[in-house]
Amino acid sequence: MRVILTGICGMVASHLADLLIEKGHEVIGTYRWQEDMSNINHIKDKITMVPMNLNDFSNVFSVIDKYKPDAISHLAAESYVSDSFSFPHEAISVNGLGTLNLLEAIRIVRDTNNNCSDRLSEFDPIIHICSSSEVYGLVKQEDIPITENQKFSPANPYACGKVLADVLAQMYYTNYGLKTIRTRMFTHFSYRRKMKSAEVNFAEQIAEFERLDNLETSPECYINYFTLKHGNLDSIRTWADARDAVKAYYLILTQPIKFGEVYNIGGNTIKTIGEMLDYIISLSPIKNKIKKQQDPKLMRKYDVTLQIPDCFKFRSDYPEWKLEISFEQSIKDLLEEKRKCIN
Repeated sequence: MRVILTGICGMVASHLADLLIEKGHEVIGTYRWQEDMSNINHIKDKITMVPMNLNDFSNVFSVIDKYKPDAISHLAAESYVSDSFSFPHEAISVNGLGTLNLLEAIRIVRDTNNNCSDRLSEFDPIIHICSSSEVYGLVKQEDIPITENQKFSPANPYACGKVLADVLAQMYYTNYGLKTIRTRMFTHFSYRRKMKSAEVNFAEQIAEFERLDNLETSPECYINYFTLKHGNLDSIRTWADARDAVKAYYLILTQPIKFGEVYNIGGNTIKTIGEMLDYIISLSPIKNKIKKQQDPKLMRKYDVTLQIPDCFKFRSDYPEWKLEISFEQSIKDLLEEKRKCIN
């Protein structure tokens, strides 16, 4: 298959690219000119890299028209929730209207190509739209675990953009027959994550503390303890490794069961942010020197605190999908990567 991955430089897309290449598929990766390429340096020579701005319809159209892929996994997004509060227009434009540009470009190219008498083959790609568990917002205890029928209640501009992407994907299936499949992935991460999510923020702070502790210092400037800044530690998350998440996406792209479908996907490890933090600290040789302190700047006015999914539908359709990387291993890999970056 020829597969377009939007946002190829991101954590998830880079892991999915690894898997697709391993399985022998052709990967077309889209990126923005200012992207950090470090996640794909090891496979750049195996990918066709294409610059694409989701806010530029003509650019999006030209990419789809040129490559006419068999499948598309739409993973590009303004994905940092905290930044979306500062730049709501950008978050909603990229995540929502950017998805509209992509779907409309696919529709026009499909209809134009398939109406030509001299066409070489029919263009009608499988389209994976990566939505988010954030579309559900703050869910009541009685609605846990969260099913795909849970109403939308976005709590931030990032989530608002994802709601628009989600409903657009459904609408383009219902009204235009595009072969869309939506996923609402719950908390997932890996050592490749660059954005300052909680686990990355904590790992980077600890790696820096360890570096400072190893410096040769005189007795008068010896550091007795380090203060780790954090936000809300009571939020509950269901954790998964991004390397397991992309195995689910791969199945959707290569073995689609039903178009127009939506799936919750998530891990099976449930921990609060505080429990996750305690585990990261436990891995540090200077754990007894680390003190925790809440930072008001890291507290959200309206926080999503219960993220526990019901993944029965996906597991029923794809029983072969397995979670193979433990929460503990994911955290260890993340901390080790941040240590390498610091040093």
